[in-house]
Amino acid sequence: MIEEIKDLIVVQQNLARQALSEYSVLVENIIISKTTDQNRIEHTLDGILDFCFDADMLLLFKKLCRYYFTIDAHATAFYVNHYREMWDNDSIDNKGLAI
Repeated sequence: MIEEIKDLIVVQQNLARQALSEYSVLVENIIISKTTDQNRIEHTLDGILDFCFDADMLLLFKKLCRYYFTIDAHATAFYVNHYREMWDNDSIDNKGLAI
């Protein structure tokens, strides 16, 4: 059973690495193109949220949230709160960085 759990953790980490590669490109394109397409931004945030157990994905999430805040502060607050509900018990990540 321990080996099965270890295998699942490895799979999860590999998926997070792959997601980071894919979502990094999407986030950079959103920011560089200065898109204001809220559906595109929110769809990207939704996808990233699934992987915010990973520290690098959390940083990517924060980066996109900071960008989105200038477009729609209320929607950004929704995503920050959603992150906190899903992944964060005390609203501070493990590195002590407030979202």
